[in-house]
Amino acid sequence: MISRLNRFIPDQFLLLLLATLLLASMLPVRGIWAPRFDMLTNVAIAMLFFLHGAKLSREAIMQGIGAWRLHLMVLATTFALFPIVGLGANLLLAPFINPLLAMGLLYLCILPSTVQSSIAMTSIARGNVPAAVCSASLSNLLGIFLTPLLASLFFQGKGGMDGDFFLSAVGNIMLTLLLPFVLGHLSRPMTGAFMDRHKALIMRVDRGAILLVVYTAFSAAIVEGLWSRISIQDLTLIILANLALLFIILFLTRLVSRVAGLPVEDETVLVFCGSKKSLASGVPIAGALFPVAQVGFIILPVMIFHQLQLLVCATIAQRYARRADAAALAKVQLHTV
Repeated sequence: MISRLNRFIPDQFLLLLLATLLLASMLPVRGIWAPRFDMLTNVAIAMLFFLHGAKLSREAIMQGIGAWRLHLMVLATTFALFPIVGLGANLLLAPFINPLLAMGLLYLCILPSTVQSSIAMTSIARGNVPAAVCSASLSNLLGIFLTPLLASLFFQGKGGMDGDFFLSAVGNIMLTLLLPFVLGHLSRPMTGAFMDRHKALIMRVDRGAILLVVYTAFSAAIVEGLWSRISIQDLTLIILANLALLFIILFLTRLVSRVAGLPVEDETVLVFCGSKKSLASGVPIAGALFPVAQVGFIILPVMIFHQLQLLVCATIAQRYARRADAAALAKVQLHTV
């Protein structure tokens, strides 16, 4: 009973995000401190992606790279199916919610998959972990290119974002995201052992960088009147839309898995890697893509989706695990008869 109730308790990182949001609401960065925090945020983003590159193990990728058909299905779900469903949701909700939140909902749909939680859920479900490592890592790497590309297609002319703005944003992404990522990965022969030994410390630094970006973004949004421009109806509709998106994608990934005849171990990879969206990548990419005053609005749906995907997918992973354990037990009993 207690373990079931624990699934409904927000994870520690979400509580830190909420505390950061409260701090930004009470003490937003203003005046001469705003550009200084923007500069500090850019440094934090570069460090974040350096760590992402340094954590990427070539050995783990090589173990799962053979499942190319599965990886293509995950990528198609993340960067094609999800955006198509998101476009439909955006068209339905746009007349009823704040336009920037509607953009945030669509932005959520073009983000890459998570890495840590996708692998963790696949592992819990007794799935193909090496394939999950490869799929999630590939999704994150391609997201540096594909997310800005899709954003330029979907958001052109919205919120003052024209071709020149996106050209500048892509240059910013190359400098603050891609270059540190590549340098981090190239440094792995020297830093890999340290990264592997200090995973808890690296995670704290990783999350600290995200919290700094969130604080700076929401500070700018608060100064622009975030809470006076978002109603209870807006938040309710965004939560419901996020739930609908998640369940639609979960249903479709399971359906595609069954139609394609994937073994259950690969099905879990498609379900969990395909249905996840990365807060760790979404926050810094938004900071590079959108005007600073809009970032707080844009990432709010991503923060909500983050907790929903953990809650729902943890429940599904445990069901997969029970089925796998039952099948293994039945196999053992059959051989002992």
